[in-house]
Amino acid sequence: MMDGNQAAEFTKRQQGTLPGELGIEWDEVATGRAAGRFTVTRGHMAPNGFLHAASVIALVDSACGYACMASLPEGASGFTTIELKANYLGTAKEGDRVACTARLAHGGRTTQVWDAEAVNETTGKTMALFRCTQMVLYPR
Repeated sequence: MMDGNQAAEFTKRQQGTLPGELGIEWDEVATGRAAGRFTVTRGHMAPNGFLHAASVIALVDSACGYACMASLPEGASGFTTIELKANYLGTAKEGDRVACTARLAHGGRTTQVWDAEAVNETTGKTMALFRCTQMVLYPR
């Protein structure tokens, strides 16, 4: 497990990858939790004019994944996602800010379960509820 807030480190590591390309900013990445956000641009939208569901998944899944890395048990080398689910309750428009908080629901030696919520900061409304299960990996 990592000590303290690792937001700056994870922001740097994501450059050139999907979270970096989507402009996701991190306020906190620490043991058991993460929080971040992005401002909705045309690049986050689906052709139908609504926020693309994958943009929201990129935010909440990245939050859970980064926090999982910060929360790995001693001796673990990484993780892989084995299940995820999202319930969408709302959307956002260009210029809106979408924020996410993720928290550890179960932190076992072989699995972790994470819950996250995406909120449209502009309207204050919950946009999505997300849960994923991570399998913890160990060196062979």
